[in-house]
Amino acid sequence: MTTPIVTDDGSARLGLYRYVGGAEHTDDYLAIMRLFGSGLLIDLSAAEIADRLAEQNGPAGARLDSDTVEDRCDQLVRWGNLVRSVRDARVRTIADWQRARTRYQISKLGGRVHRQVEELIAASEGAREVARELLAGTADRLALIRELAVADPSAPERLAAEVTTLFGNQRLFLDSLADFYAYLATVLSRYDLAGEEYATFKGVLLEYVDLLGSDVGRHAPVVVERLAELRPHLADVVTQLGGLPGLGAGNRVERLPGRTERDWVEFLAWFTEGESRSGPERLRAAAEQALGQLLTNAKRMVSAAGTGLSRRDDLLRLAAVFDACADDETAHRVWAATFGAAPARHLALGAADDDGRIPPTMSWWDAPPVDVPVSVREQGDRAARGRSARVPDPGLDRVRLLAEAEAEAAALRAAAAELSAAGRLHGTRLSPAARDLLLEQLAAVIAVDQLLAGPVRRSDVDLGLTLLVEPGADTVVDSTDGRTTVHGLALSVLGSDQG
Repeated sequence: MTTPIVTDDGSARLGLYRYVGGAEHTDDYLAIMRLFGSGLLIDLSAAEIADRLAEQNGPAGARLDSDTVEDRCDQLVRWGNLVRSVRDARVRTIADWQRARTRYQISKLGGRVHRQVEELIAASEGAREVARELLAGTADRLALIRELAVADPSAPERLAAEVTTLFGNQRLFLDSLADFYAYLATVLSRYDLAGEEYATFKGVLLEYVDLLGSDVGRHAPVVVERLAELRPHLADVVTQLGGLPGLGAGNRVERLPGRTERDWVEFLAWFTEGESRSGPERLRAAAEQALGQLLTNAKRMVSAAGTGLSRRDDLLRLAAVFDACADDETAHRVWAATFGAAPARHLALGAADDDGRIPPTMSWWDAPPVDVPVSVREQGDRAARGRSARVPDPGLDRVRLLAEAEAEAAALRAAAAELSAAGRLHGTRLSPAARDLLLEQLAAVIAVDQLLAGPVRRSDVDLGLTLLVEPGADTVVDSTDGRTTVHGLALSVLGSDQG
């Protein structure tokens, strides 16, 4: 809602969180920042900071010396959380001057970051109530702003108060709404949500979320109507607010919300449809999504065969056992017995068997993995899953095989007819199928009589052809995929009437 401050390097501002983002001396930094954030215009030296921290910690607490405090403050200055004070210290002695030679103050952004950190530390992990009661007064306040801008332009201070309250209430409402739905998303993603906790959360979801949706659905149309009435007078509102005493309107000034037309456009965009869905529509969609996830969790809990069964009770019982352990050794034994984490024991039982089994002397690290059934790996039991498959109908396979056999027989008959038409095969050109059939017939002849002292005939009754093999000249047959030469044999194919 507010006008952003232009910055040259956003990463430099992220460094303001370093003192709580994994720094080595986070506790010291937090104590120093809390000291500076406890009031306004606090100006302290390192010695004064050390004395105040010692008073807060008491006699039994850890004490930081002045040099250590000065190192911590110098680091906070480099990060931008603190700034050095330019106030001249009035001292009477050199010792007092040395104690006050360097003084520190909190920076503007450092103070804002620390307030956010303190708010985060103090925040509860539970659900945050939504400030839904603010919606009821939003429409009335918009009507009052319109009346003040049109009928009573002589009261800009009251107008400014109403505008600031309006935008402050809207920001509080949106922040609490975002926190509440973030909590919903966190809880809905838990697999251990069951029992009384599930029943309580179900009541929150079904009642409170429905209450939020009802409030937004009832007040949003009225707010939109009031905004439409106020829109022609927004220029007058901005003009009157701009005439109030302030810090000016430069880029280095962070103005209060509602002082520019852009703030009002963003305010209107939440209640109406713009480039994306309006706020009430997104709220209804989020409620439907949360309700759907709640039903999913309910199905998971009532399904005994599901993969997401809650082990919350088992883990709580195990935690009670760990809490009752008298020493660390007993706790380690309980851990090993519960999770099967006992050390490996390899027993040498002799030479490895000849049946290929893994010998017990082989390390588990080098041994091949064991094939674990899916039901054991995912369900944790050996119960049979699914049902027996249906016996397939062999009719389609029978038809397919008959068609393939008929096609193969037709191809053989065509090849045999091509050989019969060729007669004497030397110098002829055959198809690859006819050439292969010729080689098969020749192989059958040579398998019976390898010497071939004279002419030999081989008849194939099924194909209706007779191969005549005569020792003598070579036979050369050409095909599309190459040339075949039979040395020392003259080949001829006789028809069925010549055989």
